[in-house]
Amino acid sequence: MFTIFVVDDEPAIVKAMSRLLRTRGYDVRAFTCPQDFLVNHDSAVPGCAIFDVSMPGLNGLELQEAMTAGGFARPVIFMTGKGDIPTSVRAMKAGAIDFLTKPVSDQEIFGAITRAEKRDTDARRVQAERTSIQAKMATLTPREQQVMTHVVAGRLNKQIAGDLGTVEKTIKVHRSRVMGKLGVRTVADLVRLVGKAGSSG
Repeated sequence: MFTIFVVDDEPAIVKAMSRLLRTRGYDVRAFTCPQDFLVNHDSAVPGCAIFDVSMPGLNGLELQEAMTAGGFARPVIFMTGKGDIPTSVRAMKAGAIDFLTKPVSDQEIFGAITRAEKRDTDARRVQAERTSIQAKMATLTPREQQVMTHVVAGRLNKQIAGDLGTVEKTIKVHRSRVMGKLGVRTVADLVRLVGKAGSSG
């Protein structure tokens, strides 16, 4: 179930938007207070957020920043009563899906939600893959981690043995264990895997 968090300080708009979204089968969690959203927001729930730009206390952009600072990279669609180019540019640079000017057509809002669904799905897939890789890496011994770092840097077994003050045969054993634990066969695959573990998506 894809959940849409609607945050707008005008109750009538929240009510109308919630009703519209539910007709398409979306789960809707509505808030008229930005602070309430931040307190009750669950980042584990797949979904996107629709923020009004102009709200007392925290405006939409500040709310997006507060959410991101809390580690919640949720796709955001902004709505505003007046088209403001600098604000829309700032919103898009901060990763907004769209910046819609009220009154918003059903086509506009559902088009933006479709894009938000794709981004949220992709981001969660990348995060799940990264978590899985990091869990595998956590099974490596400190020495295996050292060897892996050297291998990824393109060092040969002989060079690694010299750097770590051991013999080449020992490095080969560690290297084989690293590849086995991480489920890779080639150095290229190992480099890719390490990149995914540390990359941001």
